[in-house]
Amino acid sequence: MSRTTRRTTSRITIPTSFRTAYDQALAQWPVPVEAVDVPTPYGVTRVNSLGPTDAAASPLVLLPGGGASSAVWGACVAAGLGRGRRVHAVDLVGEPGLSVPAPGRAVRSVGDLTAWLDALLDGLDERDGLGGGPVTLAGHSYGAWIAAHTAAHAAAHAAAHTAAHAAAHAAAHAAAHAAARRPGRVDRLVLLDPTQVFAGLRPRYVLRALPMLVRPTPARVRSFLAWENGGAALDPAWTQAQEAAAAFPTVRPVTGPRPDLAHLGGLPVEVEVLFAGRARCHDPGRAAAAARRALPGARVAVLPGVSHHALPLAAADEVARLLDPVSRPGASGPS
Repeated sequence: MSRTTRRTTSRITIPTSFRTAYDQALAQWPVPVEAVDVPTPYGVTRVNSLGPTDAAASPLVLLPGGGASSAVWGACVAAGLGRGRRVHAVDLVGEPGLSVPAPGRAVRSVGDLTAWLDALLDGLDERDGLGGGPVTLAGHSYGAWIAAHTAAHAAAHAAAHTAAHAAAHAAAHAAAHAAARRPGRVDRLVLLDPTQVFAGLRPRYVLRALPMLVRPTPARVRSFLAWENGGAALDPAWTQAQEAAAAFPTVRPVTGPRPDLAHLGGLPVEVEVLFAGRARCHDPGRAAAAARRALPGARVAVLPGVSHHALPLAAADEVARLLDPVSRPGASGPS
């Protein structure tokens, strides 16, 4: 691996090659983007925001997959994402991007992830003056796993609140009981080819990824992406950013169980799940069947001809409609 010049931001060192690729990818977004740094107990989170702050639709919060940054949503923005609502594209703390982890306060558990995201939503609320209203929460891959855990945590909390409230005030407080059934911060959940949510990872996928994970280099990243995408052409700016991320300081990602989605069915949370038809990380058909069993009220679809790591850049029109039907009227995404 060649020597890489690095820039230091607060207490994190960002490789210059990555920062250059990141800036070049964002420069291709066709709309004005506001770079926002939101303080949380786990560090300062970089969010790239766009769209009107006074839109009637709830804000859309986007979480990228592992090893990716907020820049990955550029194709969806070019396809019209954010025309009719506020959109916040997040750099995950501890992953490649411009978020800066707090010293001595690493994100180590699922509980840390949900606490970080809650604090981030509070910070975005304060900045945009939203008064703690609901959001549409969407994620791809590892970001979808985080989003699912966050929604599940909120739903379980609401269900426990409801049960306790009903036991204490069964006859007198129907209105408060109804309020307690609200899912909290998430009123719509969109999962793009979620990993470790409805199905585990295929052993072959894990083995193929191991060299890149153990000792990442641009060549290993390039080789793995070419294998997973079946040699299909990928966006050059995104590919450059992914390869440059190999020089990013390595942080062990949070792992844990699959989210318990049992309580989501009893709350007014709209759930959309889209699987990549050519994904190698899991069996898309079996994962989709598991999603339908776990969430009978969810809208589950498989997008043919698209690999796991090609999302959300590939089929950007379909993905943008799914993420933001308000900004892309006339269609509701893949069926």
